Amino acid sequence: MGMAKKCEWREFTNTPSPITTGNTNQPRTIIVTKPTLAVALIVKNESKHLRACLETVQGWVDEIVILDSGSSDDTESIAREFNANFQVNDNWQGFGPQRRLAQSHVQSDYLFWLDADERVTPELKQSILDAVKRQKPDTIFQFERLSWVFGRFIKHCGWYPDRVLRLYPTKLTQYDDSLVHEKVQVANDMKVATLKGDLIHYTYDDMNHYLVKSAGYAKAWAEQREKCGKTSSISQGIVHALACFVKMYIVKAGFLDGKQGFLLSLLSAHSTFVKYADLWIRTSTEPPKD
Repeated sequence: MGMAKKCEWREFTNTPSPITTGNTNQPRTIIVTKPTLAVALIVKNESKHLRACLETVQGWVDEIVILDSGSSDDTESIAREFNANFQVNDNWQGFGPQRRLAQSHVQSDYLFWLDADERVTPELKQSILDAVKRQKPDTIFQFERLSWVFGRFIKHCGWYPDRVLRLYPTKLTQYDDSLVHEKVQVANDMKVATLKGDLIHYTYDDMNHYLVKSAGYAKAWAEQREKCGKTSSISQGIVHALACFVKMYIVKAGFLDGKQGFLLSLLSAHSTFVKYADLWIRTSTEPPKD
């Protein structure tokens, strides 16, 4: 893996070449070019998940590109076990810019995005390989992501099917430059096709992991809104939090996911309130006076 090379194979046939001299029944060589496929990840301190993630793509992708934002654990050594093109950028500008930088290191024809806490199922693997083989230069591919949260797969709460755009020709598009909740840019002349197979997502290790992760997203969301001149209020936070719980637990049938569905809906409502409260603090309160 590492640096991707154009894959070629030779087919031998007894079909005469259209331009020949002498014996027209001599075998001719046809060189067929196979499109190459890269998987890319942006990571930080992912030693717990990275090996299991990369094992699900080992042997069938041509290139692994990993952009690290300053890990202090064994992330790099694990990545090098898989011959990954490992790069470091600890000047964090947000998820969107980091993904765009990672894509600049990709040399393959097609790019497949993964997070370290995700796993590729055999069905999805085959769908990806088939899609790359068909070579549709104007098409972005999406597939369904199934998340494991607090001891069970969440199939309601609006979390499934969670369709994510993750596969496309490398030169076709890229992620936007959003600080958080970045998206693949889809122009009007591009097509979106859905592949079969689930991407398994081990979302949170435990409650502390959830709280730390959600706090980071809330902070990034508030910073991004503040830069755009947006403001908020406590009442807005309450209304959006209540709406979030009702939507997830009742409208999206989160109650069918048992206690985990209730807990996830409640925690999501809390996270929603926190991000609006953070924006209110940033834009509507005075800093301490010395």
